[in-house]
Amino acid sequence: CSAVTERTRNGQVAEAAAEGRTLRPRHAWHPIAEMPDALFRAVMVAEDTRFYEHEGFDFEQIRDAWRSNRSGRRLRGASTISQQTAKNVYLDPSRNFLRKGREAILTGWLELWLTKDRILEMYLNVVELGPGIFGVGSASAEYFERSPGELTREQSALLAATLPAPLVRNPGEPTGSLRGR
Repeated sequence: CSAVTERTRNGQVAEAAAEGRTLRPRHAWHPIAEMPDALFRAVMVAEDTRFYEHEGFDFEQIRDAWRSNRSGRRLRGASTISQQTAKNVYLDPSRNFLRKGREAILTGWLELWLTKDRILEMYLNVVELGPGIFGVGSASAEYFERSPGELTREQSALLAATLPAPLVRNPGEPTGSLRGR
């Protein structure tokens, strides 16, 4: 897990540097058994409602995103938790078709070899939840001064609501729109 974490952190630090941001990475790995069910539910509502139903790709969401993006409305993605885990753990932050192809292959492998709970655990431990804040362990300590297992339902929901824009939303000082989300 530490090699995965280091690769993820390095990739996200490089991405921040490319965007002109400086990160002071914080990370602490926590087993899924130490995380509250409310956090799982909130993250799935925010990121991938059919996580336990699909095999890595949510083709209904992909179709809806394609239609939305073609219509000229605000761009939206359709990456699943499994796809985001593959990207965050194994790939660089570039945005091109080659990286997307690699992500698809890795997503298939993750789904083939790991349980859904293990994929979710990896995701929750590497997802960026603020500038330089990687994983729910660091986020819960930074924003709420507690471990993930001590998060309330509201705090779990606030962390999940920062996704997919954790660099502009702060669950420690939630706005009305963040609370509404």
